[in-house]
Amino acid sequence: MHPTITAFETSPDRGKGLARDMRVRWALEEVGQPYEVRLLSFKEMKEPAYLALQPFGQIPVYQEGGLVLFDSGAIVFHIAERHAGLLPSDTNARARAITWMFTAVSTMEPPVVEHGMMKIAESREPWFESRMALLEPRVRARLGQLSAHLGDADWLDGAFSAGDLLMISVLQRLRSSNLVDEYPNLAAYVARGEARPAYQRAFAAQLAVFEASQAG
Repeated sequence: MHPTITAFETSPDRGKGLARDMRVRWALEEVGQPYEVRLLSFKEMKEPAYLALQPFGQIPVYQEGGLVLFDSGAIVFHIAERHAGLLPSDTNARARAITWMFTAVSTMEPPVVEHGMMKIAESREPWFESRMALLEPRVRARLGQLSAHLGDADWLDGAFSAGDLLMISVLQRLRSSNLVDEYPNLAAYVARGEARPAYQRAFAAQLAVFEASQAG
């Protein structure tokens, strides 16, 4: 039985690959694991049956037999632990890759998401400019630190890992701001991730869902 993940019936990112089921799709494609997708409306995501699986009414949920997981980072971790291809076999290298997974979602993503939500939800508020004047330096500081670590390497720590998958997914959320472009090695890093065949397959699958939702 293939695992099933949930995804937006009509994605608010308009097929840009930013919805968090994309991370899970990418991970599954990297390890060669077929999967099914259960599409949900926003209404269905708030119904009791779904909240019993995902208490916060978000996507994705991952179901495999009797196992139910939520939170994209935790799901990618589960996939990486269960299948070869996303975590190194060497114990220390594996621990470092896991460290980068946590860094992506707990150190890099919070200021990035806050920055993005400000632009979407509060751009017309009187405090927007002053608030952005505080947020952008925080994001740039994190990008600068990440850029300094990456240097001229292809990936964060040796071969591509789940740490890179999650970090690139976070950096993609800054695309509309062009902040990543201020750091050429980070822009190239994101481009390398997006060029991977597994990413391309995952992106095409998610985009097809959005395009189908618009065709009607």
